[in-house]
Amino acid sequence: MATVAVERTEIASPEPEPETTSERSSENGSIYAAGWVYHLGVNSIGHQFCHLRYLLLRGNCLFMYKRDPHDNPTAILPIRKGLITHTLVLQDLGRRKLTAGTGDLYVLAFYNRLDGAKKGEIACATPAEVRKWYNAFHQAKHQAEYDLTSGTGRHRRLNTDDEINLEVRRPRVRRYAQHGLQKLVKIGKGPEMLLRQASKIGNNNVLSANIDDETGDALEAHDWRCVRTINGIRIFEDAANSKGGKGILLKSVGVVNASVDSVFEMVFSLDKRNRYDWDILTGDLELLEAKDGHCDIVYGKYEPKYLSWWNSKIDFVFSRQWFQGQDGNYTILQTPTIHKKKPSKSGYQRKKINPSIWEIRKLTSLDHVAKCLVTQMVEVQPSFWDRWKGSQPEKFEKSIPFSLLSQVACLREYFAANPALMSESPSAIMQPKLLVPSSVNSDAEDQDTNDEFYDAIAIAEDEDSDDDNDDFADADADADKGGKVKLKNVSWAIASLALKRSKASVADIELSGASPPVLIDWSLLNGSLRQAKSEQDSNCWSSPSGDGFMIRGKTYLTDRSKIAGGEPLLKLVAVDWLKAEHRIDAVALNPKCLVQTEAGKKIPFILVVNLQIPASPNYSLVAYYGSERPVNKESLLGRFVEGPDVFRDSRFKLIPSIVEGYWMVKRAVGTKACLLGKAVTCRYLRQDNFLEIDVDIGSSSVARSIISLVLGYITGIVVDLAILIEGKDEKELPEYILGTVRLNRVRLDSAVPL
Repeated sequence: MATVAVERTEIASPEPEPETTSERSSENGSIYAAGWVYHLGVNSIGHQFCHLRYLLLRGNCLFMYKRDPHDNPTAILPIRKGLITHTLVLQDLGRRKLTAGTGDLYVLAFYNRLDGAKKGEIACATPAEVRKWYNAFHQAKHQAEYDLTSGTGRHRRLNTDDEINLEVRRPRVRRYAQHGLQKLVKIGKGPEMLLRQASKIGNNNVLSANIDDETGDALEAHDWRCVRTINGIRIFEDAANSKGGKGILLKSVGVVNASVDSVFEMVFSLDKRNRYDWDILTGDLELLEAKDGHCDIVYGKYEPKYLSWWNSKIDFVFSRQWFQGQDGNYTILQTPTIHKKKPSKSGYQRKKINPSIWEIRKLTSLDHVAKCLVTQMVEVQPSFWDRWKGSQPEKFEKSIPFSLLSQVACLREYFAANPALMSESPSAIMQPKLLVPSSVNSDAEDQDTNDEFYDAIAIAEDEDSDDDNDDFADADADADKGGKVKLKNVSWAIASLALKRSKASVADIELSGASPPVLIDWSLLNGSLRQAKSEQDSNCWSSPSGDGFMIRGKTYLTDRSKIAGGEPLLKLVAVDWLKAEHRIDAVALNPKCLVQTEAGKKIPFILVVNLQIPASPNYSLVAYYGSERPVNKESLLGRFVEGPDVFRDSRFKLIPSIVEGYWMVKRAVGTKACLLGKAVTCRYLRQDNFLEIDVDIGSSSVARSIISLVLGYITGIVVDLAILIEGKDEKELPEYILGTVRLNRVRLDSAVPL
């Protein structure tokens, strides 16, 4: 296995959509990303190594250098090269401590979908850098898919049956033509400075057109009431009677003059020297176990000599889970737990720390100063909160929840006292600027690069003939985006009703009107999970209206406005709740599936969405959506159904909403629309009258962490899901809901073996 870590990243301006990219653009060698990296792996005698390297992603080809090739393009040769093909699979593995010298880095794994043994890893200094490389690799992969399906470009010779050549040799000396390094975005100030110095902030460009605005896409019922203002930080109480909660929610909200990455690193860091500067309560922390890159277990102590209202020493153990959304914002979940390494010990009173969540969101600043909105939510017992609000309000300021909520103010003051930390982090999106085109040595233009990316980079580096001691080469908020911030409230939803398209008008466009609708007896189609009879029913499904979901309106491209979703285009026919020892693929081909029944074969079109849930055993939630009319092949839905996977990945979107359930699950799941093809691996099966989409949730460690949290509370959760095809052009707007499903308190033991 090989691992690399980004030290300086250069991201090219966004490429055209893969489905519209010309053969010329795939052949001209346009650069997606370039930057300093750590190459980590195991050599032939089993010793681990860690070397600084320079990666350059040019078109669909990846090159690795020991020095920056632009410093001396006639003499610096790549030591590795390989292709990024349509079989590349990416997986965000989260945070990992690699070596004592590099500290904690963030790992992005890649492997061959056809052969999981062919794999490697890259690790970046910040999660935002992981996201940028993730986007760059996805762009290259999509270009490879387009070239393969259209028969254009250098990758038309590749297919899924090609034998992978593991023999990697040093490339011959060639020169790049005058292609290449144009409109690059420079991140960081060089390999030796990245981990301790931020780059200058740029303007508010958007890296990917797939990233939506910062507000949620499902309506939430909140009744936050400001109850105190302490040191400029507002403290709120959730006065809504939310169902499924275990206590009263409090939150503190403040604006911190720092980047989201800087704040995240400070909150997540266990370095006592840093935490002592701002954290009065949980400054003394110790890592007990790193369960995976997105979850660990931490031990901490309260010192009564600093907190005078406690008479005894107090300690605690809690788990932390963190996620970064496609919009770059962070969420950190903290819950009390136990661990065998730290049983209760004499002299300390073991406390259960209050469940809490950090939310760190980007803000746009007109003066180009990095800002973010930091929110911390804490759960407290109702009896204590009622007593504090009533007869003993002064004791609230001598409580653990108050100390936790005050951490937002502490962070704000800490960054204000350290101006060097306020600048945008290396993950900032900088203003693209033209560089002088340079020649870079390579034989890429004259010789086929047949080795794939993971093959070329995963080989043991001790086979290189060059000296490895010359690694270090000298190298030099979320927002209104369209001018408005749209509030997610009921009045906005009501006002938007007049702007959305009716189901009839959508059907006239998306479905074929050449033939009359087919009369179908929907009662003949049943799945293993029964349909709900009432809202209080459990272990069942129903089909809610799409009015609870906010989708792109007609004028979204100009003012970012969204509208209520309205009635779904397709009818939810049935839901299967299945389990098996292994992942369940191609459900629609199973002879017992409703798609294969006589009634199912009469339906003009069926969309099968198979959410594959990793657990023990593995589960599959399969939703079947039907239409009485065939799909219009010229419509957006028709292009999605008949189009290539690259188009489907870039358009298939899901909006989640926890209607009832534990508040921490709600915050972890969120209400933000997610492009599933970008977040996880999606497989598509188009046959006869159906299209099946297999959504492999286990392909993402972030998604696995969230779904494991959801499974722990699933019997008390009511969740709504909406699926749709993202509209990107004016003619594709306003969007419409393809289908919805509500899952009412589903039981794991009710899953049917497949």
